[in-house]
Amino acid sequence: MASQQQPQQQPEQHQPSTEREKMLRGELYYAFKPELIEARARCKYACDRFNNAGEVSRRRQVELWRDIIDDRRPLPPPAATPEEELANFSDDPWIEGPLRIDYGTNVTVGPGVFINFNCIILDTCRVTIGANTLLGPNVSIFSATHPLDPAVRNGLRGPELGKEVHIGEDCWFGGNVTICPGVRIGRGVTIGAGSVVTKDVPAFHVAAGNPAKVIRRIETTMTETTEQEGS
Repeated sequence: MASQQQPQQQPEQHQPSTEREKMLRGELYYAFKPELIEARARCKYACDRFNNAGEVSRRRQVELWRDIIDDRRPLPPPAATPEEELANFSDDPWIEGPLRIDYGTNVTVGPGVFINFNCIILDTCRVTIGANTLLGPNVSIFSATHPLDPAVRNGLRGPELGKEVHIGEDCWFGGNVTICPGVRIGRGVTIGAGSVVTKDVPAFHVAAGNPAKVIRRIETTMTETTEQEGS
């Protein structure tokens, strides 16, 4: 009896990565492609709506913020009193405009966060800001960077890349702080005004300067695993 031939397995086909996928992985990618141009334009117009809204209710402020980060969760029903209405949005950050963000979809902000005016977030790669963190005015968070070799960088025609930025809970940044690509900041950190943070900062320390250096440890009853009140 003739043996049955086993069908030959076809080699697995791998779809080439999109520029967005390469961007999020921190690889070299080309920013001036239609998909990414459109994504930045969406966020720019959302930031413009937020920045030009004028005096608005807390509900409207949250709605505009969620539009920036493309958070499509429905808002809760209006509450009976102003106090209850504020409580409706206690987990949403409080943000003073103007602000500018590149994509919005790569930003995660925890509850109880305050972001003062003129904040800039370049979220080429993921940017996370932990609960109860306070950002002073003119804080800039950059996850975007470029090749050092100008032959590779090549202006608008060349590739760029990024590195994720992660900021822990309960931090406080003074005004005009700059956070550079790839930096991780631990819980409870204070960054002095005007600092440029180029390296990781461990939890419960003060760092300041350009480049920022750790100055001292903060004495606190908190630990890195302490649960947030009300969480």
